[in-house]
Amino acid sequence: MQFNSLEYVIFLPVVFLLYWFVFKRHKWQNVFLLAASYLFYGWWDWRFLLLIAFTSVFSFACGILIENYKGNRKRQKAVNALNIVVNLAILGVFKYFNFFVGNLVELLARFGISLDAPTVKIILPVGISFYTFQALSYTIDIYKEKISASRNIITYATYIAFFPQLVAGPIERAGNLLPQFGSKRVFNYEQAVDGCRQLLWGFFKKIVIADNCAVAVDMVWNGYTTYSGINLVVEGLFLYSIQIYCDFSGYSDIAIGTAKLFGINLMRNFNNPYFARSIPEFWRRWHISLTTWLRDYIYFPLGGSRCPKPRIVLNTIVVFLVNGLWHGADWTFLAFGLYHGLIITVFIIFGIKSKYPTDVAQGRLLPSLRELGMMLLTFALVCIGRIPFRAPSLAEAASFTSQLFTAPFFQLQHPRNAIAIVFAVILLVIEWVQRDKQHALQFAGRGVVARSVVARYAIYAALFLCIVWYSSSVQTFIYFQF
Repeated sequence: MQFNSLEYVIFLPVVFLLYWFVFKRHKWQNVFLLAASYLFYGWWDWRFLLLIAFTSVFSFACGILIENYKGNRKRQKAVNALNIVVNLAILGVFKYFNFFVGNLVELLARFGISLDAPTVKIILPVGISFYTFQALSYTIDIYKEKISASRNIITYATYIAFFPQLVAGPIERAGNLLPQFGSKRVFNYEQAVDGCRQLLWGFFKKIVIADNCAVAVDMVWNGYTTYSGINLVVEGLFLYSIQIYCDFSGYSDIAIGTAKLFGINLMRNFNNPYFARSIPEFWRRWHISLTTWLRDYIYFPLGGSRCPKPRIVLNTIVVFLVNGLWHGADWTFLAFGLYHGLIITVFIIFGIKSKYPTDVAQGRLLPSLRELGMMLLTFALVCIGRIPFRAPSLAEAASFTSQLFTAPFFQLQHPRNAIAIVFAVILLVIEWVQRDKQHALQFAGRGVVARSVVARYAIYAALFLCIVWYSSSVQTFIYFQF
């Protein structure tokens, strides 16, 4: 079931009402949430419910064993390793099997060795990368004695399968989410209203901005050899960057807003990444749940930054290669990860500081010229990195890049979807003005909108009408494939 579907429009209010008015007791709320989450996930393909159920039960049992073996680090380590291996094996089979087999066959062929290796038509389960990482971090945190093992399978299974963030994150930690499922929830009107606002903003970003950008982006990428350089930059790169941001952060807004309706707080997944002043800062603001997961469970165990500089560089490259591979089983994603990893190593090698004492333009309406230049340079580098991310192959990525320089660059052609550019600019303006808020529809302080109920509801109505107007051309979320 997708957020931007009629089924979800019916599903959400029904689940909300039953959750607060029928299943009032804490125990039954968790049971009901788990059942609703499995219905939500099984709506796409019920067979993969067996997979997520296995992941839940297996990692739950491993967590208890690790805790029961307290004092015997050897056994704890073995059980933790078993959970990691089993879950990565499942992820590997469904997501990476054909990629590695195909590349092995091609490599051996270069040495004159013919190998008739099997390939399998495998359907990638939606959200497998997200809930697998949650299961991995759970036992790792128990092993490190950061959390205690859950003794309630319903509570733990709900943590793994909680429907708002199940298929595209945020990738939650047990330390944040399990205690919330383990304690009684009381309806909080202010929290629910704020959740509705964030839901509205998320749907607007996805349906109105991302899906409009997608039309223009697909047109350009399907016939990029006929476009001028400036059109490739504006419609092929700028609009794609806006598309993927609004698509993914829109999903996160919907997920976080939905969770608030049930008295659950999910972590923030995006913090105005396109206002970053460097690539390292960009990754501290983009897909925060994945970035921090890779930092805590791969970068730090490798030694982090407590190593000689060459080792720090290697650790960084490894983390970003994993980042790329997490997104998909293709050389294009590895190239995407390597690209960002190499840029960050420049900061490491030359000792360039990327942690700033204050936020951008803090206390001011406009950034300084220096801040503006840093943001534009960072955004340009991010857009360039979108080329391998969007391209179907490395050859296509190289061809697109070549076209940027061989086509008449300043021969501006009429954009195929000018409204997408208008919406993109509106988005950036709104998020700049609201950059100190958790989401764009949080109104506080002494501003006109904050003081005027009429102004706020006029904004809500305008966004809602835009969503309804463009709802007939909705597209699937990009990150469902990851």
